[in-house]
Amino acid sequence: MARIKFKDTILYEDADYIVINKPPFISSLEDRSSSINILSLARGYDDQVHLCHRLDKETSGCLIIARNEDVYRHTSLQFQERKVNKQYQALVEGVHGFKEHSVNVPIYYRSGGDARIDFRQGKPAQTYFNTLKAYRDYTLVEANPVTGRLHQIRVHLAHIRAPIVGDLNYGGRLFYLSSIKHKYKTGKFENEQPLIKRFALHASAIGFHAIDGKEIEVLAPFPKDFGALIRQLEKYG
Repeated sequence: MARIKFKDTILYEDADYIVINKPPFISSLEDRSSSINILSLARGYDDQVHLCHRLDKETSGCLIIARNEDVYRHTSLQFQERKVNKQYQALVEGVHGFKEHSVNVPIYYRSGGDARIDFRQGKPAQTYFNTLKAYRDYTLVEANPVTGRLHQIRVHLAHIRAPIVGDLNYGGRLFYLSSIKHKYKTGKFENEQPLIKRFALHASAIGFHAIDGKEIEVLAPFPKDFGALIRQLEKYG
């Protein structure tokens, strides 16, 4: 993984908050597989910070960081009361015409395993989906989770037969350029590599209220891999 400069990830900053565009392939908190994580990088920039929430290791996008404990508690309460506006974008398999499509089914997560729909043991989970653009065999979808269950968007999309591209744990498949580009050829001694080496999920926007009542909304552009995926779909898909 390339060296990450924390300052380069910052989308918004004031005396109370830092909002970053989290790169993919880095954990929000300490991870046994790597000594590098967002919290350690953030504390190298400001040693008093706290993460207000988490994103999956492979997920990119908006992540709120509080610069002191009072701000952290204030923002955590907004998450608990479902007052934070979270917006994600995902590229999913198939062509779908979602319009305020609500998925309201419970999710159960077994420690050390994957999440799943479970009407007996699961906790309530709700997500709204809207189609942003449909391609030949894929759809760019906006997801607005009401609750914040682990893997919620991924599980809900799989449940409605629209698994996220590259999400092998929940029914998605790897995306190869040859699937959309006619007469695509690799080099003589090369094997084709997937165009994106993770599941295609990005936290594109977040909105919340600062401790002084000011409304803050931050947008996060796609990282390079997701952007390249969309460009190729626009060109060939």
